[in-house]
Amino acid sequence: MNDLYKKITYFATISFVVAISFCAGLFVDAQRINNLAVPIETITGKDALRPDNVDFGKFWKVWKTIDEKYVDGGMASSTLAQDRVYGSIKGLVDSLGDPYSEFFTPVESEAFETELAGSLEGVGMTVGFKEGALTVISPLKGSPAEKAGVMPGDFIAKIDGTESLSMSVDAAIKLIRGPKGTTVKLTLLRKDAKEPIELSIVRDVIQIPTVETQKKDGVFIVKIYEFNATASNLFRGAMKEFFYSGYDKLIIDVRNNPGGYLNSAVDTASWFLPSGKVVVTEDYGDRRSPVEHRSKGYNVFSGKTKVVVLTNGGSASASEILAGALSDYGVATIVGEKTFGKGSVQEVVPIGDGTSLKITIAKWLTPLGKSISKEGLTPVFEVKMTQEDAKAGLDPQLDKAIEIVKKK
Repeated sequence: MNDLYKKITYFATISFVVAISFCAGLFVDAQRINNLAVPIETITGKDALRPDNVDFGKFWKVWKTIDEKYVDGGMASSTLAQDRVYGSIKGLVDSLGDPYSEFFTPVESEAFETELAGSLEGVGMTVGFKEGALTVISPLKGSPAEKAGVMPGDFIAKIDGTESLSMSVDAAIKLIRGPKGTTVKLTLLRKDAKEPIELSIVRDVIQIPTVETQKKDGVFIVKIYEFNATASNLFRGAMKEFFYSGYDKLIIDVRNNPGGYLNSAVDTASWFLPSGKVVVTEDYGDRRSPVEHRSKGYNVFSGKTKVVVLTNGGSASASEILAGALSDYGVATIVGEKTFGKGSVQEVVPIGDGTSLKITIAKWLTPLGKSISKEGLTPVFEVKMTQEDAKAGLDPQLDKAIEIVKKK
């Protein structure tokens, strides 16, 4: 699990298996804590590791009542007892009401580690929670999900007939992912559709693009699909291409970009901000001092370039960090749709015996102190993109971005 011990800002972290779910800042503690597994009989007395103002009497009464009255009998094995403990812990974590905090059993921990390693077979979309429901953040370009007609903002009502309302992101991904050639059936709810939309999607190997460039109407456009490990170098190449193009108008398109590595977002912002300027702050509340991530100060386009950042509801996490920083400093104007609002940091803590806890420990704040989490970023110029526009090959958001960047 050593490969996990790095800080990232993906959308939910099980990113590549749907593929991508959506890591919104995962920080895995490099120091394994001591094994906290304790025999059941030792935690019922005064020596229990518990707050003084919490009464566990009802918990143990329920435990005993199950043993005495449950139709299938009492604790026939230690395995059943351990499952009961795991279920109790899951309920404890669920009480936080945070869809990105989750307890993993040994089997789930192993699957989580595998997912972070980057399994690339799935339907090719990112998912997260929005308005209390499992939501499509964005389908990847050219993915089975995009080809099937999945749209950003679609609510996932059912997965293969199973209702997903009460599912965690991780549980939903386990149902959606699968080997190439197999099929998953999604029931989607779309705000502008009168009836549920049912799509059968054949899973495939997902090819994830990172950075693309194009020129249109005198404007240089850089599309960033994801802030992965190669994004910084590819963006550097795009900036070199932009510099030698002779253009002075730039659009950074992060629509449907679910996020990626925090350092990649900071590095990208550094092309436009002086050294030392705060790009994003990790707010830990009252538990510890905030951590500020600052520009590396490349700043080669200082005052010389007109910039627009193009966003939509699929722009999340690292995308929001970049857009928020450039907007707060007046370097760029945001055009498009309100971003997703995924701005929190998770830490994976080994608990013992192969179990682990993924828990939210901080929230991202823009340089001016605006919380990215839940609220998202609202563009200065809001432009909708409909399914009819997409089918007709139209892009009113990009057209507006070109109009605005030419006026800046």
